Amino acid sequence: MEFSQLFGIVATSAATPQLLATVGGLCLLAYLLGSISSAIIVCRLLGYPDPRSEGSGNPGATNVLRVAGKPAAIITLAGDVLKGVVAVLIGRWVGVDEPALAWIGFFAFLGHLYPLFFNFDGGKGVATALGVINTLAWPAGLAVMLAWLVVFLPFRISSLAAIVSWALAPVAVWLLAPQYIGAMVPMSLLLLWRHKQNIEDLLSGQERTFRRKE
Repeated sequence: MEFSQLFGIVATSAATPQLLATVGGLCLLAYLLGSISSAIIVCRLLGYPDPRSEGSGNPGATNVLRVAGKPAAIITLAGDVLKGVVAVLIGRWVGVDEPALAWIGFFAFLGHLYPLFFNFDGGKGVATALGVINTLAWPAGLAVMLAWLVVFLPFRISSLAAIVSWALAPVAVWLLAPQYIGAMVPMSLLLLWRHKQNIEDLLSGQERTFRRKE
């Protein structure tokens, strides 16, 4: 696999203005789709506080579970996953090549992290990234989800499971769907960077868990 293919860079002979405009437009559409914050919208509609001002302060399904309960968290999770799924499916329907599909998914993920519609104050991207990777290549997505479960079930720490599983995600993609590795590496790195406070809390023993209180 050539470097240009690996990172989804269209060769000069094939890089027509129409093709570049199509991929660029799809990336912009994916970013705008990702900018729709399921957590904030769900909490507003159901009459709960803005998740950015409660709990961990993160507008994601885990914090919505703390702030608003299971039904709201499930709706939030589904909405965040669907953003990644729909972005990739639109690109696939239009017919762009496989590496470009991954970059379209990446921009949906980027929109979730830095949403245009909510002052660029977004979540950490785990659910949207899962939607992207499972739509691109479900075997790699399954590997990431299994890694998440292996860590979460004994420790009951959602952030730790996300950190470990997405640290391993590029390896899974490289082995199972290498055509997507160019976008998956920066996606994983950004996701880990967005968990920097969680990493500090884990090291200090202050991270939140989902263990039942005795």
